[in-house]
Amino acid sequence: MIKFKSFSKKQLRVLSFWLDKSKNYDAVICDGAVRSGKTVCMFLSFVIWSFYQFEDSSFAVCGKTIKSVKRNVYAPVSAVLKSMGFKQQEKLSENYVDIFYKGRKNRYYFFGGKDESSHSLIQGMTLSGIFFDEVALMPRSFVEQALARCSVRGSKFWFNCNPEYPGHWFYKEWIRKCNEKNTLYIHFTMKDNPSLSAEMIKRYENLYAGTFYQRFILGKWVNAKGIIYPFMNNEQAFHNIPCEEILQYVVSCDYGTVNPSSFGLWARTKDCWYRIDEYYFDSRKEGFQKTDQEHYNALKNLIGSKNISAVIVDPSAASFIAVIKKHNEFMVIPADNKVLDGIRQVSTALKENKIKICKNCKASIREFSLYRWDESGTKESPVKENDHAMDDIRYFVTTYLNQPDDDFYAFASYRN
Repeated sequence: MIKFKSFSKKQLRVLSFWLDKSKNYDAVICDGAVRSGKTVCMFLSFVIWSFYQFEDSSFAVCGKTIKSVKRNVYAPVSAVLKSMGFKQQEKLSENYVDIFYKGRKNRYYFFGGKDESSHSLIQGMTLSGIFFDEVALMPRSFVEQALARCSVRGSKFWFNCNPEYPGHWFYKEWIRKCNEKNTLYIHFTMKDNPSLSAEMIKRYENLYAGTFYQRFILGKWVNAKGIIYPFMNNEQAFHNIPCEEILQYVVSCDYGTVNPSSFGLWARTKDCWYRIDEYYFDSRKEGFQKTDQEHYNALKNLIGSKNISAVIVDPSAASFIAVIKKHNEFMVIPADNKVLDGIRQVSTALKENKIKICKNCKASIREFSLYRWDESGTKESPVKENDHAMDDIRYFVTTYLNQPDDDFYAFASYRN
């Protein structure tokens, strides 16, 4: 259970802004650094406001997935609400919770806005307020459809997020236009979270580098520039093959015909995952192309006699996936191919030593030194070159190491 010893000035502002009759804001936005105390105080304020303003009304609480909403937004505040006299009755099968206070009741629906199709989930509802957790990670279509559901008089919008790039639609349409949209904008840093010690702040500062440091620690909406993983640009970032017991093996594959193919062999020890070997074939450099079967033979050579839990493959590589399935030796899992989210997850996994790259993986080491943000385009993305080992590493992290909230895989090997 969360215990509040004190609130910062910005947290108190969030908790009470809706009581200010002189400025009847239609929305509130809290952005800034990670772990800056935005989400918990916002959601607590959201629930208290909803009972102050409404009764027998419906509200929406939105995140990237329903599970992330429950875990990151609702669960941390649930015990606090109970201690304040609120009662709660959650309907798991229908993804909502009824909250009661002194004989009054309101209903809070949980929604996931992870892709463009999500906007259909919220169509047709009538809401008195809506809360968006990590709104910058949601598609604009979902957010705008959800906002359109708030047709009850006195309804308000609540947004929180960590910064992205300054061309992001939410930054341009809401933060830059907060005055004309009658929106209270509050920018948070880690110092606005009284529960964080100086030691914890230092720990988070060491967790990020480059663009991610500027966004998640400094809380700035900045363009991505330079090398994507700058902390990997030195010899000390790479490791010897582990001597300890290997508990599990997995392979990740970025498949290409004209473009290079990169396969990574991952080994799990007690403490982390190591990339202990790899296969990298560049048809342009070699002067010839390999067939799907020849790449499959290379995959088998990489694996050797090891018992593999799964082979994770770029979902667009349909012909190669078909060849693997035809041989019925390895379980195939289509990779999660979200690029920007994946880069964030790989960066964190490397900094937290959840994954380590071994010194014999020369293709990976070369690409880490060359993998850059594309500064010429209108969208934030990496340069589409020197990225094949980077892609297969990303597939491993997003699809296996950080298994998505709404997915479940029964991992098994088909190999005798």
